[in-house]
Amino acid sequence: MAFWWPLLVLGLAFAICKLLLMLIPPNVPSIEVDASDMLDDGNQTKENSFIYVPSKRHTGRVQCYEPATMKYLGYFSELKPDEVKERVALARKAQIVWAESSFKQRRQFLRILLKYIIEHQELICEISSRDTGKTMVDASLGEIMTTCEKITWLLSEGERWLRPEYRSCGRSMLHKTSKVEFYPLGVIGAIVSWNYPFHNILNPMLAAVFSGNSIVIKVSEHASWSGCFYLRIIQAALATVGAPENLVDVITGFAETGQALVSSVDKVIFVGSPGVGRMIMRNAADTLTPVTLELGGKDAFIVCEDVDVPHVAQIAVRAALQSSGQNCAGAERFYVHRDVYSSFVAEVVKIVKSVTAGPPLVGKYDMGAICMQEHSEKLQSLVNDALDKGAEIVGRGSVGNIAGAVDQYFPPTVIVNVTHKMKLLQEEAFGPIMPIMQFSSDEEAVKLANDSKYGLGCAVFSGSQRRAKKIASQIVCGVAAINDFASNYMCQSLPFGGVKESGFGRFAGIEGLRACCLVKSVVEDRWWPYIKTKIPKPIQYPVAENGFKFQESLVEALYGLNVWDRLRALVNVLKMLSEPNTRPSPRRRTD
Repeated sequence: MAFWWPLLVLGLAFAICKLLLMLIPPNVPSIEVDASDMLDDGNQTKENSFIYVPSKRHTGRVQCYEPATMKYLGYFSELKPDEVKERVALARKAQIVWAESSFKQRRQFLRILLKYIIEHQELICEISSRDTGKTMVDASLGEIMTTCEKITWLLSEGERWLRPEYRSCGRSMLHKTSKVEFYPLGVIGAIVSWNYPFHNILNPMLAAVFSGNSIVIKVSEHASWSGCFYLRIIQAALATVGAPENLVDVITGFAETGQALVSSVDKVIFVGSPGVGRMIMRNAADTLTPVTLELGGKDAFIVCEDVDVPHVAQIAVRAALQSSGQNCAGAERFYVHRDVYSSFVAEVVKIVKSVTAGPPLVGKYDMGAICMQEHSEKLQSLVNDALDKGAEIVGRGSVGNIAGAVDQYFPPTVIVNVTHKMKLLQEEAFGPIMPIMQFSSDEEAVKLANDSKYGLGCAVFSGSQRRAKKIASQIVCGVAAINDFASNYMCQSLPFGGVKESGFGRFAGIEGLRACCLVKSVVEDRWWPYIKTKIPKPIQYPVAENGFKFQESLVEALYGLNVWDRLRALVNVLKMLSEPNTRPSPRRRTD
């Protein structure tokens, strides 16, 4: 007891000191970012006050407007290939300087960003809402919380996973040390989608910058207005820690702009559709540029018969309408056990009928507008195809006062009697539609879930966690949630990505952080200069007659399965090392 008592006191004192240090707020400077031109205060100029009418004609400009109201926001230039290459060259110069920065400096950058985000949540969410049509609550869930979680994880663990990692040397190299070192790649190029304009910029940027890279981000033509403002926040935080200019850049444009970026950078991270993903791969092949692709999803949502139906129904509707029902490829296929099928459908219909879509900043609406032009037509065609093949609409939400933005809304819709012969169950909808199909056994549920060209994620609900885990383990996808949906993304230590036509490679987590690095294997002598690698005499040039016999014995001594065989082989190795080398006689030519 006398031995343990001092240790207990020291441990308690250490814990108290650590707690007291946590109570001392860190010294994090504030940044000022001008947002006066981003807020709708009712005093807009004539140029920025009219209703935007989309044009089919390509003007060389990225036109920006509010999907929920069609109010015009302004425009940005479409960068030409030469301009893109020039921006990448500037980022490359900045990266050379930043690669020498300390983790202390990088962590301070993250803290400044985090402070600004927490203090300006409403501003960030309002700008995201105006540019994409999503509600403020959905913007907070998908933009603010995920980004804050990523920053917090990097602050606590980022440096740990970028330090050299020592590995086993194996039996033949016991006199060596082996490790993996992580160096920045250079310039990361990211081409991101419009569904989460804030998080989709911050997510690759945080990993790239923290690992010592620079990054150039091509934002979607559907969310350029918000993306260019978010760059101001990043640049202000970087300037405060003394980072070089042009370390992070945001560029605007269309396909040609993205192609130029792919051919100029050291790695490409792409978030978007499978079709564009294939184009990215083809362009990257010319320069052998590595790519990470996060593409479409058609996530399966499986409900077993032993669940709390009202609870799971609420999660299901949130999963289907996530981010205003149009901004996330969330759960798009719902498989429900036949024993609770009717009660589940009834509960879902009740919830969906209470959902109202409308301009999110004008009134209290549960769901916002569709970001992309003419996407409502695609959604309606998928529904029509299902109805023609025997499906039935059993419930729809309502649409509020949408004025002139009629084509930007699609009411949340519940459809039953669906089959996999319908396009709605095979093609990515990216909209507020819930097709619900029943199953009779766990094996059937797995078969249905795997009958898809996509493989991003799944969610499985059961009163038995063991059963839910077993079902999820058989589904071919990159992300699985047990008795929950999309909780994986709030665990930023986890990698994110899919398989099949949902893409490959991972971002987020340890894997995503290290994916921004040149991974280098390093081996060195453990006790240099006292013990060095020396080629054994039997296999020195010219190789001795017993050279191969020596190798045979050496292999058995190191890797034999039987300890006695290994000892016998080791004796042979030592004997051959002690014998004088007998060199093979030169062969006589017979010609």
